[in-house]
Amino acid sequence: MTITALIAEDEPILAATLAATLGRLWPELKIVAMCPHGQAALEQALALQPEVLFLDIKMPGKTGLEAAEELADEWSGPRPFPQVVFVTAYDEYAVRAFDNAAADYVLKPVSDERLARTVERLKARLKTEPARPDGGALETLMEQLRALTPAAPAPAARPERLTLIRAAVGNQVRMIPVTDVVYFEALDKYVNVVTSDGEALIRTSLKELLPQLDERVFWQVHRGTIVNSGCVLAATRDDAGKLTLTLRHRPEKVRVSPLYAHLFRQM
Repeated sequence: MTITALIAEDEPILAATLAATLGRLWPELKIVAMCPHGQAALEQALALQPEVLFLDIKMPGKTGLEAAEELADEWSGPRPFPQVVFVTAYDEYAVRAFDNAAADYVLKPVSDERLARTVERLKARLKTEPARPDGGALETLMEQLRALTPAAPAPAARPERLTLIRAAVGNQVRMIPVTDVVYFEALDKYVNVVTSDGEALIRTSLKELLPQLDERVFWQVHRGTIVNSGCVLAATRDDAGKLTLTLRHRPEKVRVSPLYAHLFRQM
């Protein structure tokens, strides 16, 4: 049976070597796309829906981890979520994380022996994968990504906790207690600060903002959204398994990335 795969690798020689090795070890595997960066991998994966992805972790523009996270957000089937194998050159942290997560990776330069083990693991998982749109592959990927997410800085290294936000609204500077914020939303080079009675823009990024917030209160639920957990009324799962949040004092719904769905598991 033919299995389809996509390779995302910004070094053409390594990509060709990986494809050639896979061709020898797994003749039934058909490479349907070779992508030079993460954005192309995301677009081609959504368009072609291959069964296996080989994603280089470090690529220009969008890393393999970012591409995988966005793919998990946007995947709507009908095929099960693909098996994902991350490829890394020397990132020992990633190797340890994958070991702990009992998932898979391929270390560059690609070794035939190591890749053969990956092929056998993939074959076994493809045989046992449940026939649901997300399947077990998505959960495996989320475990991988959570294991690779950098740990929060130690308390001593944390910046001072934010209590008041000074946001420009027209010709005024609005003073917003951080406890009044319902959620923060990334907008290009700005963050939209959403309260029960309005919105305001601040020039920063969610990445810079997150360490300044109380992690017991403010939860990142998507790569572009941080919510005040005290303002979450309910988390609702749709037929495709995607979660959305209903908030106090705001009419809009907020999407939850599969990477953060574990925050809303029942106690």
